Amino acid sequence: MAAQLARVRWGAVFAAAQKGPRVSCRRWAGASADNVYDVVVSGGGLVGAAMACALGHDIHFCDKKILLLEAGPKKVLEKLPETYSNRVSSISPGSATLLSSFGAWDHICNMRYRAFRRMQVWDACSEALIMFDKDNLDDMGYIVENDVIMHALTKQLEAVSDRVTVLYKSKAISYTWPYPFSMADSSPWVHITLGDGRTLQTKLLIGADGHNSGVRQAAGIRNVSWNYDQSAVVATLHLSEATENNVAWQRFLPSGPIALLPLSDTLSSLVWSTSHEHAAELVSMEEEEFVDAINSAFWSDVNHTDFIDSAGSMLQSAVAFLKPTRVSARQLPPSVARVDAKSRVLFPLGLGHAAEYVRPRLALIGDAAHRVHPLAGQGVNMGFGDISSLLHHLSTAAFNGKDLGLPSSCCSGPGACRLQMQCLHSK
Repeated sequence: MAAQLARVRWGAVFAAAQKGPRVSCRRWAGASADNVYDVVVSGGGLVGAAMACALGHDIHFCDKKILLLEAGPKKVLEKLPETYSNRVSSISPGSATLLSSFGAWDHICNMRYRAFRRMQVWDACSEALIMFDKDNLDDMGYIVENDVIMHALTKQLEAVSDRVTVLYKSKAISYTWPYPFSMADSSPWVHITLGDGRTLQTKLLIGADGHNSGVRQAAGIRNVSWNYDQSAVVATLHLSEATENNVAWQRFLPSGPIALLPLSDTLSSLVWSTSHEHAAELVSMEEEEFVDAINSAFWSDVNHTDFIDSAGSMLQSAVAFLKPTRVSARQLPPSVARVDAKSRVLFPLGLGHAAEYVRPRLALIGDAAHRVHPLAGQGVNMGFGDISSLLHHLSTAAFNGKDLGLPSSCCSGPGACRLQMQCLHSK
């Protein structure tokens, strides 16, 4: 369903872009044909690398030239460390399917991940509780270290090195956009200048360079952004005792939500959203004090009030009388014994949304298009949803021999695009 909605969303933005390009225009001399690529992906993080992988493994792109630009060095994970990373992602089944489609999920399964089959979300100020599970104990999602995902993507990029060129330690410093109409002395492609002076051209530029996207800024695409007055504290936690540990826990505190995500029978990952001041205090605490703060956040009822408890009980009774439903038994979260040394860090939280995802010769994916709060752990899944949808359109265009950089190539006609927009607005 998520992939279908993403496909509808991308179909709509591609259709909207048909109204005409709104790009800056400058004249420039053409580059060598050897430096012309069908697709350039700017940004080699999880989403950018996955986009390049998906294109490289697509059968309809077997004769295409793809380039991935990554500003950082190549990340090599020669041996899986015993210590878990504090940077993890919650991978949805749909995202796992995408990763499976080009072989990356097999590498992840051969390394390590943790499936969770239930989610329990409850309030610190009342007895309000909601639980999510799936019939027959199907996996609801998977907690995977970002380093493990990146290693799997790197392996699959190497498997298609004849189709996908990866330039590490390379960053684009300027872009020249083509004219919206043909000119005898201009190129129809996007011109990219790298930091080392090299130049190249591409028929389609995909910006996957994060929430401070240089591609988005260079294109002049407006971005609605908002910095939450919060930071997230992450850490790797050791549980007091081994458990089945297949539940994702989240409690809403007055200061913000705290989440405990399973990593193994004895380890969990913490994501605690709170004020900047409290976050800094949590990071600087002694280990014992920090562990006590976590256990208190999950177990304490100090924020309860008799009025809220009574009102909540009455509402729950009324709802149960009017619409009886199967009620899952409340579970108690595991207690924490200690924290991995140096795993405590904080990062500020913010929201962002680009006014446009697609223009002629340009597409934005991942955080470059939309940045969200880690509340439900859907940030990278939204990025993978972008890939699924964009890949569907580009693969179809490549099969039909259409220009990959033109939005009209990705719809079967104006009527179909209008229908996709109507579907989007009805959701």
